[in-house]
Amino acid sequence: MRKYILILSTLFLFLASCKKNFLDVNSDSKYETDYVFSNKEEINRVLTAVYASLMSNDSYGNAYFSTFALNSDVEFTPFAGELPNVNGEDFRAFDGAQHAPSVQRFWNKQYEGIERANIFISGIENSPVFSTSDKDLTQMLGEAKVLRAMFYHDLVVMFGDVPFNTEPAMNLKSNFVIPVTDRNEILSFLINDLKGAAAGMKYASKIEDGDAYIDEGVERASKAFCYSMIARMALTRGGYALYSEGTRGTMKRMPDYKDYYLTAMQYADSVISSGTHKLGKAYRDVFIDQTNNVVNNNDDPIFEIPFLRNNSSNLGNITGPRVEGVENVTNHMWGVINGGMRLNAFYAYSFDRADVRKDYTVGTWGYDAAGVPQVLVDYSLYNNKWAKLWADPSRALGSQSQGGTGINLPYMRYADILLMYAEAVNEVEDGLSGPHGAKALDAFKQVRRRAFVEADHATKVESYTNAAAASKESFFNAIVQERKWEFGGENMRWKDLVRWNLYSKVVYDSFKEYLIVASMVGGDFMDGSEAYQSLPFNKFFRRVANPGNKEIYPNTTLPIIEFYNPWEGVLHPGTGWEMTTLYSWYNEDTSMPRAQILYSFRGFIKGGPTGNWESMDRNGLPPVRYILPFPNQAIQLSNGAYKNQYGY
Repeated sequence: MRKYILILSTLFLFLASCKKNFLDVNSDSKYETDYVFSNKEEINRVLTAVYASLMSNDSYGNAYFSTFALNSDVEFTPFAGELPNVNGEDFRAFDGAQHAPSVQRFWNKQYEGIERANIFISGIENSPVFSTSDKDLTQMLGEAKVLRAMFYHDLVVMFGDVPFNTEPAMNLKSNFVIPVTDRNEILSFLINDLKGAAAGMKYASKIEDGDAYIDEGVERASKAFCYSMIARMALTRGGYALYSEGTRGTMKRMPDYKDYYLTAMQYADSVISSGTHKLGKAYRDVFIDQTNNVVNNNDDPIFEIPFLRNNSSNLGNITGPRVEGVENVTNHMWGVINGGMRLNAFYAYSFDRADVRKDYTVGTWGYDAAGVPQVLVDYSLYNNKWAKLWADPSRALGSQSQGGTGINLPYMRYADILLMYAEAVNEVEDGLSGPHGAKALDAFKQVRRRAFVEADHATKVESYTNAAAASKESFFNAIVQERKWEFGGENMRWKDLVRWNLYSKVVYDSFKEYLIVASMVGGDFMDGSEAYQSLPFNKFFRRVANPGNKEIYPNTTLPIIEFYNPWEGVLHPGTGWEMTTLYSWYNEDTSMPRAQILYSFRGFIKGGPTGNWESMDRNGLPPVRYILPFPNQAIQLSNGAYKNQYGY
């Protein structure tokens, strides 16, 4: 797959006479169909070009999990400006604009992928060699349909109602403008389309076992991924979303939402019942394997976007602790790390202290240019998933490396399926007393079991889960929290909060949390301050040699930082320990919390002289404007048919 994508990512351009359609993306539509779709090998190569559309940094290689990682109680980027940046890129603070280059590039890449998928689907369905009895060809047809659904699903989640078309652009009139279609109609179509495609597809383990043209396992869309996409789209279709009604829009879900929760339940169960995936590996090893370009076809990953080493993917560079260099060159083999895709400063404190996911996901130190570890003193925490530092020395990219890591993005994981199934059963059967309750409880427990060592299972898994199962509401709340801990740093939190209609409250609470702690430093103990009295405002640490134990520190070479007590404020432990001060978020000159505290959620809630937070009622909050704007270019090329709403 990786070799073919590198060679064939421009295949459509070679075969096509390129033109511009209304979306201003390359319309790779007119080619020698008889030649391209005349045999399986050529068909598979054309499919590879559809996969190539996944790989740009404008979409899944970077922007998907960074530029559009909107602020919440998990992912977080501080903003110091009271007013939006002129470049329009402040989407993470809910304050972006339609002229932002990133939104145009993401839009173009998604529609490029859709166009390529449409071309492939039309070509193979009309191919003289296609037969529904040919499992290689029905597998490839299913792959293209799953990828098309993936492109469209993410457009719908991020933009709401979007232009929808399932035909190659060459079949449309030259001046035809594809109409904007209701998101629910789009999702319903795609769900039904994948239901039909699933029967002709293979599981990843079967794809791996020597098929002539398909041998990449979870780097290709499998039957399990097809089922998984149906489940994910069904929960999106059944969940809440922002609609352009009223001044700031309205959050609502459709009256038939339970039908889609039932669909999600059924198709998540299909993945579980297949027995093709499991949570066998340790939590950290799932991501460390990806950092080392190791692909596991029967464990947690169900679909990984296949990136090219030294060519694509910014995972491991934008994620991970910040690592500096001298003119971007390090004195070790792992190279610099930007480390800009960060986590909420209070996220670590939400974990159970025994949860093994915490210490792998959350990072509190990075490295200076001399390779000396430095405690992070900031408004956020590092997202340690996929850090390049976790690569085995033999797989490290070198002292001059930055991006282009080739680290696969796990777009769908089995843990997600287990929690989707538990959530759907709880909603459909109004709790866990129905016929599928026991299986839903076990699915939830599987995720918890991996998160704690076996000695803790009796209390942290069995007792905890059984107590949570007491009511529909308590189990739902447990799922909300479990997804928070399981998927930290994967840019899933805000999307979950949207479909649960919890985003406004969580953003409000996150703003207040930052504001309360910052104000405490300035001597203003607001209501709620008592909950933060035990925070380690002074943190004690020492630098020590790496113990070389990969079970504790995935990088076994560079020196590390050891904290005396990372959880609570303590008295000075004595000689040998250094001290750093956290949460210095109060500006004595202005007698106010610092700008990053006041304005990091400013498109929804902000402080300062023009702030609105004091007038907001937590029980009557407006919706968060998470919807992205249609880019200017798309609006212009539509001759005014497309219009932005939601205050853009």
